[in-house]
Amino acid sequence: MKLKPVLNQLKSNLKGELYFDDLMRKLYATDASVYRKLPLAVALPKDKYDIKLLIDFAQKNDTSLIPRTAGTSLAGQCVGDGIVVDVSKYFTRIIDINEKAKTVTVQPGVVRDELNNYLKPFGLFFGPNTSTSNRCMIGGMVGNNSSGTTSIQYGVTRDKVISLKTILSDNSDVEFKALSKNEFNNKLELTTLEGDIYRNIFDTLKPDEVQKEIQAQFPKPQIHRRNTGYAIDELIKANVFASSNTEDTALNLCHLLAGSEGTLAFTTEITLQLDVLPPSKNAMVALHFESIAKCLKSVESLMHHDLHTCEMMDDSILNLTKHNKTQQEHRRFIEGDPVAILMCELKANSEIELNAIVNEFLETVNQLNLSYANPVLTEDEIDKALELRKAGLGLLGNIIGDKKAVACIEDTAVALPDLDSYITEFTALMSKYNQNAVYYAHAGAGELHLRPILDLKKSEDVVLFRKITEDVAKLVKQYNGSMSGEHGDGIVRAEFIPLMIGKKNYEILKSIKSAFDPHNIFNPGKIVDAYPMDKNLRYESDRTEPEIDTVLDFSSAQGILREAEKCNGSGDCRKLPEFGGTMCPSYRATRNEKDTTRARANALREFLTHSTKPNRFNHEELKEVFSLCLSCKACASECPSSVDVASLKAEFQYHFQKANGFKFKDRFFAKATKYNKIGAKAPWFFNALINTKFVSKIMKLTLGIHPERSIPHFSKPIKVNFNNSKSIDVRPIKTLYLFVDEFINYLESEIAFDAKYLLESLNYKIHIINNIESGRTYVSKGFLEEAKSIVNKNISYLKTLVSEDTPLIGLEPSAILTFKDEYLRLADDKRDALQLANHTYLIEEFIQNEIKQGNITKEQFTSNKVDLKFHGHCHQKAQANQKSSFDILNLPENYSVTIIPSGCCGMAGSFGFEKDKFNVSMQIGEQTLFPAVRKASADTIIVANGTSCRHQIKDGTGVVAKHPVTILKEALI
Repeated sequence: MKLKPVLNQLKSNLKGELYFDDLMRKLYATDASVYRKLPLAVALPKDKYDIKLLIDFAQKNDTSLIPRTAGTSLAGQCVGDGIVVDVSKYFTRIIDINEKAKTVTVQPGVVRDELNNYLKPFGLFFGPNTSTSNRCMIGGMVGNNSSGTTSIQYGVTRDKVISLKTILSDNSDVEFKALSKNEFNNKLELTTLEGDIYRNIFDTLKPDEVQKEIQAQFPKPQIHRRNTGYAIDELIKANVFASSNTEDTALNLCHLLAGSEGTLAFTTEITLQLDVLPPSKNAMVALHFESIAKCLKSVESLMHHDLHTCEMMDDSILNLTKHNKTQQEHRRFIEGDPVAILMCELKANSEIELNAIVNEFLETVNQLNLSYANPVLTEDEIDKALELRKAGLGLLGNIIGDKKAVACIEDTAVALPDLDSYITEFTALMSKYNQNAVYYAHAGAGELHLRPILDLKKSEDVVLFRKITEDVAKLVKQYNGSMSGEHGDGIVRAEFIPLMIGKKNYEILKSIKSAFDPHNIFNPGKIVDAYPMDKNLRYESDRTEPEIDTVLDFSSAQGILREAEKCNGSGDCRKLPEFGGTMCPSYRATRNEKDTTRARANALREFLTHSTKPNRFNHEELKEVFSLCLSCKACASECPSSVDVASLKAEFQYHFQKANGFKFKDRFFAKATKYNKIGAKAPWFFNALINTKFVSKIMKLTLGIHPERSIPHFSKPIKVNFNNSKSIDVRPIKTLYLFVDEFINYLESEIAFDAKYLLESLNYKIHIINNIESGRTYVSKGFLEEAKSIVNKNISYLKTLVSEDTPLIGLEPSAILTFKDEYLRLADDKRDALQLANHTYLIEEFIQNEIKQGNITKEQFTSNKVDLKFHGHCHQKAQANQKSSFDILNLPENYSVTIIPSGCCGMAGSFGFEKDKFNVSMQIGEQTLFPAVRKASADTIIVANGTSCRHQIKDGTGVVAKHPVTILKEALI
């Protein structure tokens, strides 16, 4: 790299971080758009002085700066060949709140929902609300002028920006805010770059003919979602431009910077106008329609009501949610098979008032007579419905194969009276291209996210990509609408700005860009002098797809490369612990993009696509990016695109180790069952041995275990022919096969004894299976050939035993759920594997089903009062559900159970043992789990069904957690 010496010098001068290695450059080569450009470097500045160093470097070395927060931009705003400046790690402070003025000042890396959690006790909130609100950041929202579901009630980001502290291209500090006429005149007198900017804008926009041209060419002013170019149509409303202006509208260049995509200045502080929290009572009417046309015909009339949201989903989105585990729970309100759903939310300060406005709304709905079902949702039903709609963007990535719903025309907005006609013409246009477009999002704002389905790996579809965008741009112009409603111009739409606002107005934008940034160092190629919209795509057209053999079966995604390509960059894996879920534990600990699910998928895609090595997995960069993946499997269910990074990691480990050999510690942990079996033969002896400081120290040094991590003790395994601890006097309800896995059997066999006693006491006949191991340890360490052998052997053994009438149940989630997950990917006989999986249950699931059938009742258990806090295993959350554990623990009538919203515990099998991962492991535990355990009262019992989880809780808090079956066994009467 030509600039490597000066980059090294820059790195030594920064307080923050600078990377220019292949891995980090590739991770930041894409955002959530279809574009890819390898940046020169990636910077994570710590303060504004770091940013000034970067600006100075860009000026002197003829490069550029691309500002970035969460990297969820759909139009390519964060893609460029200069230095990507990621402020998401260090510019995260909420600086000040003025409760009286209802304002807040933040740094650009503050997450939108994080800000609102902070503001809630003050009775305030920041209104604009995107589908990415639990990870998108205020800086990005200002850059894109984001709006989201609430814009019909609370406006867009531009409406909320009071002032911006920025650094200009000459490294001067400038604060932009509302200016009186006198203050503005003083700015005109400045002999600085700031003065040049104000003079340029005033001289350019002052003439009447210029203002008339802007008013004639820009989108209709009633379209509040409009981000086409710089907002000079907003600036000319200021009193400094017209002496006849009766309104005292102060000039505020924040209106220009909002939506400027970081092309004019670098923002370091943002002051926002806040709103009072919305009314506390709400209801949502989910109108079901048989056609898109009927849905859109209803919108204008319904918007006469005081709606807080008016969101649409079509059946393309709805059908995708059927196959996403997380979203299945969210779609329970759906009746029949609607082509479209319109979700209309109403709010009020009392139930009486709410009922009145809902009834009034339903009268209008009935008069329109366009929808066939109108369920009214309340409380958490509303949240689930909104989550279903918000997941739409990511779910579009679930389309199997190379054809995808492409973001290019998805941001068009028209005036509400034009919406029905516009969509009719749009649909006809799409038919010309044999396209059944996807329709969803903000119907109440006149904006639907419309996407063609294209394969951008094929040159003919790249041609269509441009043709469709051009034709839609012309159609939008015909309605005087906005081509960029809320997602910005970026690369994909900036080429069409001259068409959308007229060539004369476009020249004004170029003049403004030149005044702010004469050397073009801020995010070039966006808004003016745009990069071509059909170049620098993520995928090369007509490429020869690499043939990649795998041990795991990725045929459901048409191969491992397409499994990685399912990641569209939506960044759900960047949400913080306070927003629930599990994904992604390591990112939550480090806040490094490298440790996200997205980074792992992107890195694998990059190397599998571009590697010239015979073994495309054989890259140290891949080892680095996968190193902190805990294989929690949350991504397989929480990621809207269901990218299964745990499987990607296992496959990578296999191929990498095949080329480079296995480390001793990895081989040890993979084969841990063999050693645990030896220790369990004389547990009293080996436990005493490992308790000695000397032996413990030697073991930890040899195996790379952190000194502060405890080593689990061995236990006496349960015997296959163990006699019934309670005789069954009557005919058993069912016969079960109890799989006592390799973890429980040799390390915590008392749980197996408890399970056997519990089930037999409840009148079930138990056959113990403890002569096999699940293969989990081999999968987790990438020993896939050994795992495959175990899988095939187990299936051959169990297929003659396990059936609908004689199910297999297990105690340890990571072991028993392997039968339902990796076995399907590893087995030679997929039919037998599926048959086994269909009759395999976590013990909590089995007991839950038996309770529903009336086979187990609360009368069989104590009536004593007990408080419990439950932490669920990651694999249970991802592949089953925590409700089964919650339900069975609540079975005793006076047991009170709380689920700890803890995400991953941080242990993850051998992960938490390893010296180089211990600190991250404990950081993950400290996020939610450890504090919740410590806050529990002394008489509250902590419950965890994962052996790793119980180990982590003990090491992190000193508390001994119990398995759910032990709780129920102790509750028997």
